[in-house]
Parts: sequence; structure tokens; C-alpha cells
Amino acid sequence: MTVEQAHKLSEHIKIKLVEAEFGLLGKIVLDKPKALNALSTDMIEAMQATLDAWAKDGQIKAVWIEGAGEKAFCAGGDVVMLYHSMRETSPGEVPVKAHEFFAKEYQLDQTIHNYPKPVIIYADGIVMGGGLGVAVGGSHRIVTERSMIAMPEVTIGLYPDVGASWFFNRMPGKCAEFLGMTGARMNAADALFTKLADFAVATDDLADLQLAVLESDGTHDGITMAIQSVQMEQRVHESQLWVNYELINELMAPVDLLDVVQQFKDLDTDDKWLSFAAKGLLNGCPMTLHLVREQIKRAKHMSLAEVFAMELKVSTQCAMHPDLAEGIRALLIDKDGQPKWSVGAVDEISAATVEEFFTQPQLQA
Repeated sequence: MTVEQAHKLSEHIKIKLVEAEFGLLGKIVLDKPKALNALSTDMIEAMQATLDAWAKDGQIKAVWIEGAGEKAFCAGGDVVMLYHSMRETSPGEVPVKAHEFFAKEYQLDQTIHNYPKPVIIYADGIVMGGGLGVAVGGSHRIVTERSMIAMPEVTIGLYPDVGASWFFNRMPGKCAEFLGMTGARMNAADALFTKLADFAVATDDLADLQLAVLESDGTHDGITMAIQSVQMEQRVHESQLWVNYELINELMAPVDLLDVVQQFKDLDTDDKWLSFAAKGLLNGCPMTLHLVREQIKRAKHMSLAEVFAMELKVSTQCAMHPDLAEGIRALLIDKDGQPKWSVGAVDEISAATVEEFFTQPQLQA
């Protein structure tokens, strides 16, 4: 993949080859800083084509992925496009552009997870939703003191996708249910605690980090040693999830979701982080709360490929149901912050309705 070819696919993906001791390092930059590097379909296609080409190039030994600017690695996917795709589609039919976006996004995420060469992710700044889908698949996932990570889909009537059904099942205790149902924000220590990241490096040490990688032998272990040589100490007590671990497990313990919601209503805390999380759950989409619990349960023994196949069904169904369009409207279109969800509470949702979301939608010919 040449710079020109990548640019033709998307002007918001910048690629370059960097000479290293081990040969060449392929560098991909998500370059749409004004939109916090949110992923559009063309950006996904350009990244996919680049990674496919580099996988076959013997000179390129490793890949580095970062976001442009200092604010974000990637704040998610192009949900405004999803909104218009849903609005243009007749009830009961699959929104074609939304389905295509999800399919290509999950293919890219799976490619990164299974890549035959080391993929170094420099996850500085905001890492949300689809951005975390890209980041979490890397072989060497680096966060910084500025990293702010979340799966906030509960606020727009979606659910944590991009492989979350898989990585949620690898988190300690009830952290996954808590994060999925609240959209709570994680820092670098939280990312290490939940196994979403492998290393923390201070932004001031970026130049040293890059030099260490370029001077390594390009192998998985060699790159690991290079990053470790500049990583910063992360104390576990800096993790909000660890500090509040027992409380989180208690909050998420009830079998009945209505009881979970009630526990958050009854939560009396001066902790700003917990208060923000509680607000996310209580104001969020009731359907999302059911989907989070169900996705974790169903994916427990699934392979990564099975997870992405399941999520494509669920995400397409979300695009066919009203809550996702309504959530995006309230947050990003009209920006009134007053979503009118299809139901008022979790106990209004039947098991049959939840099951519907995990059913293969009929794609139009």
C-alpha cells in the first residue's frame, strides 16, 4: 500500500514507512482531529487495505497506530452517518450503510487482533467505542496519563460492540457489566487493571518510546522490552475500578436488573467518578442494560470470530430498532440531551424482546 493509494481511499488516514534497525515500521495515523479522529467507513477501508498489504510485505516487521492531535486516539465511529442511514430506511428493513459500516469495522478489528506482526497502539487521549475496538486488538497497547477510555454506548441506545463481548469476559469481577451499563470513564491505571492495555508511558517520553522501538529487533519480545524501558509506574490505587471494586461488585450483583437500577438510585456518594457512572446508567437506554448482560453471558465461551458474528447481528438489529436513532438525535443532532427511549424502565422489556436482538436480520437482496 502506497501513501497515494491510502490517500485515495481516505484523506483522513495517513501512512508512512519508517526505517528501523529491524527493517521497516509501518505507521498509520488516524487524521481527523477536529472530529476526535472518529472512524468513517472510508477510514476503515483505508486501514484495512493498508494492513492487508503490509501483512504480505516482508520488509515491514511491525505496525504503529496513533491518532492525530493531542486530544484523542479515536473517539468512536461516525454515528451521525448511522443516524442518517437509519432515518433513510423504511421500518423493518436493514439500514444498508449502517450494516456495511459495522461489518467493515468488525473485520478491521478482527484483522488487528489476528495480525501476523506486532501492532503497537499508542492510545493517547480519548479512546471510546470504535476507537477502543481498534486499540484493544493490538499486541502492544500503550496508554498515557491523558488516556480517557470508555464504552459509552448506553447514552445513545447502542451497546458495547467492537469485540467488547470478548474483552468484557476477560475483566475482573463485575467490572464489565459496570462499565457497559454506566459508560464510566477509565484512566491508564483502569486500562491496565481491566487488561485493556499492556503499558503506560508518559507523553513526555514519546520520542524516547519511538526511538526505543525503532532500535529494537522488531520481534514481539524485543518491542516489549523496548516499551518497558520507558514505561511509567502505575500504582493500582490510581485505578477507580480497583478502589471501588467491592462496591462495584455489590452494585452489579442482583439477578434482576430492576434491582441493579434501584441500587444505583439509592447510591449515596460524594465520589464524582461514581456519580457520573450512576448518572450514565440511570439516564441511559434501558434496552442497553439488558443487552450488556446478555452479550457477556452469551460470549463467555465464544471465539473472537463468533463474538464479531454475534455483534454484527445485534448492531444491525439496534439500527432497525428506534432507540439508537433517538439516542444519537438527542446527543448529537438536536443536542437536547432528552432521549425518549422506547420503554421507560428495564422491567418493561421481555426476554423475547431481548432475544430478537440476537436474531439474524433479513438482509434485502
